[in-house]
Amino acid sequence: MLRLAADENFNRDIVRAIRRHEPRADVICLQDVGLSGSPDEEVLRWCAEQNRVLLTHDVTTITRHAFQRIREGKPMPGVFQVGAGRPAAEVIEDILLIMECSADGEWEGQVRYLPL
Repeated sequence: MLRLAADENFNRDIVRAIRRHEPRADVICLQDVGLSGSPDEEVLRWCAEQNRVLLTHDVTTITRHAFQRIREGKPMPGVFQVGAGRPAAEVIEDILLIMECSADGEWEGQVRYLPL
């Protein structure tokens, strides 16, 4: 199952709902591992080291840093950007489906917007 990391601006209610709907879900909040306030580059480096796809509502800066890692040939397990105005139920359903149906490494080097 896909491993995820939710950045500090990602809706924690969505994370809790994912965990409730799928107890096997491996999704962590970056604040819980001491990365609150960390620069985007550090967040993406940590996600690469932990092989976790990043969930974010940040559609302004994270993309630039993700593509920079790709250009530099550094690992980047993937980023899912979720519009903050999307209904939570739809976001939860999308993420659960992606987690269940994704192969290891499928999102490497990709930045995707939900809904797909």
